[in-house]
Amino acid sequence: MAPQTISIHYHTTRFLPQPDVFIRTSHGTRIPAHAGILASMSPVFDNFIDRPRKHRSSERIIQIHGVPCDAVTAFVGFLYSSRCTEEEMDKYGMHLLALSHVYMVPQLKQRCIKGLTHRLTTENVVDVLQLARLCDAPDLHLRCMKLLANNFKAVEATEGWKFLVKHDPWLELDILRFIDEHETRKKKSRKYRMEQGLYAELSEAMECLEHICYDGCTHVGPYDAAEEKRERTPCGRFATCQALQVLIRHFATCEKKVRGGCVRCKRMWQLFRLHSYVCHHTDSSCKVPFCRQFQLRMQQEKRKDDAKWKLLARKVASAKVMSSLSLPKRKRDEETRVNINNPGIRSFKLL
Repeated sequence: MAPQTISIHYHTTRFLPQPDVFIRTSHGTRIPAHAGILASMSPVFDNFIDRPRKHRSSERIIQIHGVPCDAVTAFVGFLYSSRCTEEEMDKYGMHLLALSHVYMVPQLKQRCIKGLTHRLTTENVVDVLQLARLCDAPDLHLRCMKLLANNFKAVEATEGWKFLVKHDPWLELDILRFIDEHETRKKKSRKYRMEQGLYAELSEAMECLEHICYDGCTHVGPYDAAEEKRERTPCGRFATCQALQVLIRHFATCEKKVRGGCVRCKRMWQLFRLHSYVCHHTDSSCKVPFCRQFQLRMQQEKRKDDAKWKLLARKVASAKVMSSLSLPKRKRDEETRVNINNPGIRSFKLL
């Protein structure tokens, strides 16, 4: 049976002479093409076409086997037009990626990587992953691994995974190792976010403590607070202000704190102590209660837990900086002006 020759309508405005090379597919179909265009788009075709022929009258034949004829047709069409339709990508995306890699057509390869990334599913991810390894497509390979890690239960039930387990145990091992590392990274990331959230809350508590000692708020304020300021609406500046005022009111009246038996008073002592570590004042100018006493105590006594408190203070200060950088510039400038004009007040009283 004579091979079938098909004609292709190439999307190009250039005048094309008669074809001088034919591409033969697996089923014997011949696709006419032009040596100059193939050579300009692919160095592999260029090397093949430059080879001397045994007979000048013999036709140039390029064999492309192992992929459907329509996929080869779409591949040749891209070499002429640099275009690939969504329908062609849906049907032959994996074949086109393999052809673009083998024949070194980088524009088509990037197009295929992008197209296959958008078409990843739990059903095809194993096949795409194997192809990405063979075709040196690290971005696509990483996307496949992440999809596998996030949807492993669904992928594990597919035929592609079952085939891989039987025939490629090394790749299975790589995938399982990646999933384990992925879960470890997620746990570390969750822990880091929780810690940063805690440091941000402590940073806000430090600012709120200074705000109460300087300005006074709904129920707690400095001794020299103006009488008319006693009646106030709930504070909207800090989310922790009301809770901190309740804690201060309890601290001022609790009888258990002398014996060290009150958990809430211990928490207040810890806030006062943390402030002394983050405070930049080295004399009696700081107006937050017990600040200078804690600082003198640190100088006189080398306590074992000082290093932990200093580390906590650094992390709280860092959280404050990161929080300020995340604010819009106008609000950041306003807070900077408030902090400059806020010297603090030494003592507080219940209003």
